[in-house]
Amino acid sequence: MTFDSQAYATQLENKVTRLRDLLAPFDAPEPTVFDSPLQNFRLRAEFRLWREAGERHYAMFSQDDKRTPILIEEFPIASLRINQLMPQLKAAWQASSALSHKLFQVEFLTTLAGDAMITLCYHRPLDEHWHAAATQLAADLNVSVIGRSKGKREVIGHDYVVEKLDVGGRTFSYRQPEGAFTQPNGTVNQKMLNWAYEALGDRSDDLLELYCGNGNFTLPLATRVRNVLATEISKTSVNAALSNLSENAVDNVTLVRLSAEELTEALNEVRPFRRLQGIDLKSYEFGSVFVDPPRAGMDPDTCELTRRFDNILYISCNPETLAANIAQLHDTHRITRCALFDQFPWTHHMESGVLLTRR
Repeated sequence: MTFDSQAYATQLENKVTRLRDLLAPFDAPEPTVFDSPLQNFRLRAEFRLWREAGERHYAMFSQDDKRTPILIEEFPIASLRINQLMPQLKAAWQASSALSHKLFQVEFLTTLAGDAMITLCYHRPLDEHWHAAATQLAADLNVSVIGRSKGKREVIGHDYVVEKLDVGGRTFSYRQPEGAFTQPNGTVNQKMLNWAYEALGDRSDDLLELYCGNGNFTLPLATRVRNVLATEISKTSVNAALSNLSENAVDNVTLVRLSAEELTEALNEVRPFRRLQGIDLKSYEFGSVFVDPPRAGMDPDTCELTRRFDNILYISCNPETLAANIAQLHDTHRITRCALFDQFPWTHHMESGVLLTRR
């Protein structure tokens, strides 16, 4: 399959126009645009399996029709490693009833660094025959394999992959756990990290980070400031972030498992939190806040909290909620940098970033 570069350029320009129009009321500068590879950009993929003519096939469904499967043999937007593994895995389950019996879903997670993990989901308990076959599969394909059945999980190898990304002249190593959120487009993610690194700049004060995930932004941004206080609510992501901080010898970050709303309450001294015991919030000299919220954007109270900071570095996966949040902050902050990151080519989705500076 070939991809039309002109069609991609047109689609990307439409995204730029959309972002430009949304931010026009705030006198935003022209966005810096970071494009994506046209194919093999997606590092993770999930497929249902569909039986036809006595054989299982990879299948996907359109948004408009969840009943009619689209049978596929390759997935060109996925990484080369996923496309390499798809036929090898299919051949393995065709040759092994221990692997194929009541197998209904397959998930792939890969990295730019070449690591790979396959998750196999079953409507049956996993026994020693499955374990033996899956162990051989992991060795043959040089991957980690995870088996999932109701309430159970078997891990052969690791339950994570390792990514390596170059930011600001340094290579950072990231442990990305199975089932946790990771940026799907590794090439654009690396561009996004470097933009945020440059936008923050070298600072002598402290950074507050909300929604830190597995530490994707935390690691490089921590090298730009004195100290970081980072929050994340997902326990899996917190554990991955702690591991990544240790692996990369980043020792100026304090990570707290709180939601953004809870941290807002703590900073406003509405109520104490046991998870903040031993952390002196008043000892921080926050000059900047970094936020990468879910699609709903920041809630009004968290948005109001960010107003306290001279600099607000905001990464968004939804330009509409980004614009709504900026509208709340526009009287005290102005947009000094703007970027579009095409994390999701061939869709209407986009990632964007702004640096808001106090007026």
